[in-house]
Amino acid sequence: MTKISVFIVEDDPMVLDVNKNFLNKLAEFKLIGESQNGEEAFKQIVKLKPNLVLLDMYLPDISGIDVFQKLRNERIPCDVIMITAARDTKTVQEVIRMGAVDYLVKPFRFERFEKALQTYSQTTKKISSSASIGQEEIDEWFGYQQEAELTLPKGLNDITMKQILDALNDIDGTITSEQLAQNVGMARVTVRKYLDFLANKGRVQIDLKYGTVGRPTKYYSIK
Repeated sequence: MTKISVFIVEDDPMVLDVNKNFLNKLAEFKLIGESQNGEEAFKQIVKLKPNLVLLDMYLPDISGIDVFQKLRNERIPCDVIMITAARDTKTVQEVIRMGAVDYLVKPFRFERFEKALQTYSQTTKKISSSASIGQEEIDEWFGYQQEAELTLPKGLNDITMKQILDALNDIDGTITSEQLAQNVGMARVTVRKYLDFLANKGRVQIDLKYGTVGRPTKYYSIK
């Protein structure tokens, strides 16, 4: 199996080591290069042509956005996942407009890192497996698949579903129905109905965690 080549741009040595360790846990990916500053990163990416770049925003010489823009100007065929502490909407919007496939806010857990890379792997494999693609595959690439698949039964409504999905997407890791109900300000029984529906549709994963006594607790996460 051909592995997905990855180049990491990160100026903090400790964070760089963490990201490399995370990447080493994912068998489908291989690290082919790294850099702690923007100009050197750009030169190495042009030379090595990785499939995917994990790009920090704040670098000692030029910004991650500058590196991103230079890659796009040169039409370098690589995808970019931004990894940064920047949370302002202007930066997020700019990165989205430039075509980043994901945006990870520091600090993040391995589960969120894994989700970003596995989603990237699955989508790119589907698209590269054929010479042409249909609307369904394009919708998946742009993130529309989830909405298209969910035809809600009687008793469930779109607005509540969106609130619950948004809350789940904001969680790094897993959450109980009671915790999620508190987060969204709804009754636990209501949240459980939506979670059970999402689990039946394969959209939500359920993990059972056993305590010292009693029944196991259900923990939910977006697949």
